[in-house]
Amino acid sequence: MTQASRWYIAAFEIGILSALILATRCANYQDVFVNGDIYFSDADCYSRMTRAHLCLEHPGLVIRHHSFENFPAGTAPHTTAPFDYLIVALAAVLKPFTVRALDLAGAIISPLLGLIAGWFLWWWARRSGLRYRGALLLLYAASPILVHGTELGRPDHQSLLILLFAVAVCAECTLQNEASRRWSIVSGVAWGLALWVSLYEPLILLAIVLIAHAIWARRNFSLPQRRLGWAALGTIVLLAFVIERRFVVWPVSPTDSIFANWMGTIGELRAVPLDDPIWLKWAGLLLVPAPALLWIAFRKRNAIPVFLMALLVATFALTIWQARWAYFFVAIFALSLPALLGVVTNRALAWVAIGISLLPTLQDWDETLWPNESQNALRLERRREAMGWRSAAVSLASDNETPFLAPWWLSPAVAYWSGQPGIAGSSHEALDGIARSARFFLATEPETAREILHSSKVAWVLVYDADRTIANSSALLGVPSPPNPLARILDRTPSQAPSFLRLVSQNDACKVFQAEIFREKADFPR
Repeated sequence: MTQASRWYIAAFEIGILSALILATRCANYQDVFVNGDIYFSDADCYSRMTRAHLCLEHPGLVIRHHSFENFPAGTAPHTTAPFDYLIVALAAVLKPFTVRALDLAGAIISPLLGLIAGWFLWWWARRSGLRYRGALLLLYAASPILVHGTELGRPDHQSLLILLFAVAVCAECTLQNEASRRWSIVSGVAWGLALWVSLYEPLILLAIVLIAHAIWARRNFSLPQRRLGWAALGTIVLLAFVIERRFVVWPVSPTDSIFANWMGTIGELRAVPLDDPIWLKWAGLLLVPAPALLWIAFRKRNAIPVFLMALLVATFALTIWQARWAYFFVAIFALSLPALLGVVTNRALAWVAIGISLLPTLQDWDETLWPNESQNALRLERRREAMGWRSAAVSLASDNETPFLAPWWLSPAVAYWSGQPGIAGSSHEALDGIARSARFFLATEPETAREILHSSKVAWVLVYDADRTIANSSALLGVPSPPNPLARILDRTPSQAPSFLRLVSQNDACKVFQAEIFREKADFPR
């Protein structure tokens, strides 16, 4: 094969892979770009964008305190600076082309990181001469969980972690066979940056790798080329502590009832039972024979690195505990596929197995791309609600600080659009404000509601659908729904609202009340 033919083949491969990665990650574009505005996937994304907005306005700012949630106390967040400034840097590049550079940067940052990770995996797999690298790349491009972590409109640091984790693991795999100072530095830099981005998942994953090395390959700690990597890792971690100037502190006890109830509302924190069919959608049918293939590969000398096996088993167990680990489990499973399929001697049979394995994933994409009538109606309703809430939030914008109270899962979006601080938030650090907002909406006595507004210095109250607000607030506080709470009065009969709340605007999705907390106390209608 000539050199030109190799280039053509490589260009064809990278073109097809890029198209597949972008097509899957941008499949939700209709939910992100709505009527000329840009919307993000979830509440945490709006919190991240508020951070990025502050960094854009004050270059060099390292945000260690959130005043825009859990007002007036604020929160000490676990989020760090690298992803904030990655969004800001992309916004600077986009600024000559759009007036909404920051919003557009937030929308496309994760797909771009997903694309970069895909390019790196293609290059590394090709360089390493992996026999079934196509299976790795197909699963990476199409797996719904990896797509979710890097999808359009989701500016979440998980997308950066997936990239850094992929680079770190590939570097570790290369170092099993090569005495390379460059790959050692790549490994150290990737792990160090991952620890800077989040001192949770990367710390546990790195610990698993180090334990595996300590048991099976202790020389990795003392080889001259590895020392450079450890030095790079330590330098970046030290730099991170110097810049961030804080340690991550768990703000509540894991036994706190509200914390436990809040966890039940977060999809990434739910358990994933072994019999849940979502496993096959995430990883494909090859997950079923994977334990046997893994054992055969392990018995073959150097067929699969021990640390990779340890990561695969550990992340599988962690995903059973919490779904958030699925990003890393499926990434590891994809990287393991070439070694697992290598035990199959018949190449044609292996590719047939790969094709059949992806059937559950393709079925999931069929449902995503061509939803039924009820699913399509739900999406349209969500878009309509998002537009309504944005319109209401923008009306609160002011140079003066006028805090608002809204349902906790909607508060970060309102804070971003309005520039005003919210009583609630979406993170576990904002549990106090989340609880206050829930108690307000469930209040049956005027004095209770008025005291919450007064102590929290609330200027505005934004009201959502009563049934959903009551159900979520009751579940969060672990109390039964009262017969006629404030949420229902404000939503269904706003004219009967207490005298310290005055309706100032409304649309199909949201009602906005001005809180006049210094008026005379009034009773609820009986």
